[in-house]
Amino acid sequence: MLKTQTNIYKSLNELANPNGIIIFGGISDLSIPLCELKQAFALDDNLYNRSFSDLSVNNAIKYYDAYVANLNPENIFLHIGENDINNFLSSPINFDTQYSELIAHIKNKNKHCHIIIVSLKNHNNDSNISEINKHLKYIADSEQCDYADISTKRVWNPKQTKDIASFIYSTGFVHPLSIRRPIYDLIKILFCYDSCFI
Repeated sequence: MLKTQTNIYKSLNELANPNGIIIFGGISDLSIPLCELKQAFALDDNLYNRSFSDLSVNNAIKYYDAYVANLNPENIFLHIGENDINNFLSSPINFDTQYSELIAHIKNKNKHCHIIIVSLKNHNNDSNISEINKHLKYIADSEQCDYADISTKRVWNPKQTKDIASFIYSTGFVHPLSIRRPIYDLIKILFCYDSCFI
């Protein structure tokens, strides 16, 4: 499966436009329905999902170099940590160091990339996930990255958001004014579409 996935990403990268928004995450991000979400919320951004079932801080630089760097992303959503919980529990310092090295590597390759660290979902209040999210927040602060907290379920009305986006798009405001959706709204749409409640 992983070999097929990487071959597909190589082929897709040849077709992709640079300077887009990349989701760089783990197994839970593989199934994000980008096409449906782009249509439903009138998203004009170049969105690319470069997620891997085995992504962790141990192999993130290797995957970044092979499948993300040549896309020269304007924004990258780092959603890494799902596969690192056991390693994190045995050595939080090692996790923090490797995550910081990944960020430094991305900044070195692409000085203009806006890095957003996305927390792990923690809808069951797991204390281990809470702890890793604290570290992710700390890393974001210390490395001057943004942090997006999707750990808890929040009240969000996707139909209302969709209707507003549709109205703005249909009245012609999006293209003439080049309005870009705020990055945190985009994160909510991409990572929380399946876990929101109304």
